[in-house]
Amino acid sequence: MKLLTILIIVGVCMHCSVFAKGNSTGADTIEKHDTWHGFKRHVFSFEGKEARVVFPDKALDGNPWVWRARFPDWHTEMDSMLLSEGFHIAWVNTGNQFGSPKAMQTWANFYDFLREKYKLNEKLSLEGVSRGGLFIYNYAIANPEKINCIYAEAPVTDFKYWPGKFKHGKGDKEQWALLMKAYGFKNNNEAKAYTGNPVDKLEPLAKERVPVMHMIGLNDQIVPPQYNTFSFLEKYVKLGGIATIVPCTEEPQELEGHHFPIQTPRLAADFIKYHTKLPSQKIKSSDFHEMRNGLRNSFIRFTREKKGRVAFLGGSITYNPGWRDSICAYLQNRFPDTEFEFIAAGIPSMGTTPAAFRLERDVLASGPVDLLFEEAAVNDATNQRTSEEQINAMEGIVRHVRKANPLTDIVMMHFVSPGFMEEYRESKVPEVIRNHERVARHYQIPSINLAKEVTERIDAGEFSWEDDFRNLHPSPFGQNIYYQSIKSLLEKAWLGYVAEDDKMKVHQSPAMISKACYDKGYLLPATLPSPIDGWTWTENWKPSDNKSTRENYTDVPMLIGNYQSDIYEFEFEGTVVGIAVASGPDAGMIDFCIDEGKWQKLDLFTEWSSQLHLPWYYTLASGLEKGKHKLKLKMRKDKHNASTGNVARIRYFYINK
Repeated sequence: MKLLTILIIVGVCMHCSVFAKGNSTGADTIEKHDTWHGFKRHVFSFEGKEARVVFPDKALDGNPWVWRARFPDWHTEMDSMLLSEGFHIAWVNTGNQFGSPKAMQTWANFYDFLREKYKLNEKLSLEGVSRGGLFIYNYAIANPEKINCIYAEAPVTDFKYWPGKFKHGKGDKEQWALLMKAYGFKNNNEAKAYTGNPVDKLEPLAKERVPVMHMIGLNDQIVPPQYNTFSFLEKYVKLGGIATIVPCTEEPQELEGHHFPIQTPRLAADFIKYHTKLPSQKIKSSDFHEMRNGLRNSFIRFTREKKGRVAFLGGSITYNPGWRDSICAYLQNRFPDTEFEFIAAGIPSMGTTPAAFRLERDVLASGPVDLLFEEAAVNDATNQRTSEEQINAMEGIVRHVRKANPLTDIVMMHFVSPGFMEEYRESKVPEVIRNHERVARHYQIPSINLAKEVTERIDAGEFSWEDDFRNLHPSPFGQNIYYQSIKSLLEKAWLGYVAEDDKMKVHQSPAMISKACYDKGYLLPATLPSPIDGWTWTENWKPSDNKSTRENYTDVPMLIGNYQSDIYEFEFEGTVVGIAVASGPDAGMIDFCIDEGKWQKLDLFTEWSSQLHLPWYYTLASGLEKGKHKLKLKMRKDKHNASTGNVARIRYFYINK
């Protein structure tokens, strides 16, 4: 029983048997640009042989292609269909070399050339007509991993049938002499003993399960299908290969049945399309962008006024070299005549609450900004800021910046962490991103969800967390992912040009989401106006235990409380009060109260305190009535189990007026 799939199809086809001869004008020199069936074509010499590449009007992603063997102008409808659907078509004239080792060397070189010059896909589909079967099968068997599928029309698969006449078939003495020369056979006996025909070595192709389709004429007397297709594909299927046969029976059947019309070129084109694995549609960064009111003001400012103050506010991912430097370089290249001032206001471990209160010091001290990049999602989550605090702080930043300059454009970014990735994979949106996005929507601020973008691109197989991105502090690869996404948002926001009558528009501030937002935050250096037992003030504190700290937290003034202190009183006017401390290995505990209220306990030791004197912002009270208030502090006897002491080092009080 034949283990074949036989599909009976009747067909008709356009017939053109003229094809160009090769030349030897020089290696890889493009001789002419012309068109072929309406498609752009390059005709050139490759290793002294004529070669062609025909280009689709719009290539599919991955640049898929088909390599024809022999007769590139015969039965062209299928190729025209594939071209119109995004495939390239390539051909090199290896003439009457019958798939010999010499021809295969040219093919190997041509493959490398096409991949390098035209960036064609590493995997290809093959088409072969008549003696072209020897070319395509010999190449495919030698390179099965490179082959999507094989289409063959009346193919020769064993030269002993044609052009030889050692078995069934008519043979061709003239062509046989050419084949003997191409293979270097000394005599017929040597040729008959040859075991390198495609039929002799199908195992590698079958192991790779490369699909093949043969279109044949049942009455072909020159290349009899009984021996070049039926027995050949039966062997292939028994080895595990995938095969389809399409008999073409419609008239006219010419050249003793070897030439026949093909009514269904669509079938062959679809066969190649179906078996061509294209890259998955790349996830677009724009899918994770919300443009909202855009960034038109900064575009006009940078273009027309040739001035720009750009600030980067965030934590360690903004502080570290990487995406921020790339954005600065991009802006300078994008607006080459613009004088920029870049404000790097990233500080490790800082989220929105510290940002809202250090905004005046770190961003606005030199004046308002034109464009602000703000990120805080990772630190707000890591630092376990409450949902209420996340909104109060982020809204406060937005309102504070735009009070200083109502024209300021803002880009809000949500960077990635392993925790965020887990939540997105469970179809959840991390709470902090929900909160920050609530503010972005309310004020119509563009935002970039890099947490979700990185997660989906990793899950799509574009790169990996372990080998490529590596950490929530990204590798250079990961920093470039951030940069490219941010850049693409800027490019979209700044499409077009600035007309003479274009005017910057004030960003309207809607009603507050939270009346307790930190929109008037500032830092007040801690002092010691008069002596208090257990409290000292130093003008130039630095760690004495060889532990590190952050910028602006060493060689600076510091109010220091020790066990056991008396009460330190601090009078302020505002709705929020907090302390910014250096929480190190010896961080202790304090009690505090507001306006003679109930005393509350606060442990200043964090999970990172044993490693460094970490700047940490503790909000002691918020939502206070406007007006004057009094904060009282005192050190406690007890301490965290992991702490080595009972110390409070206060760098700043922070207040919202």
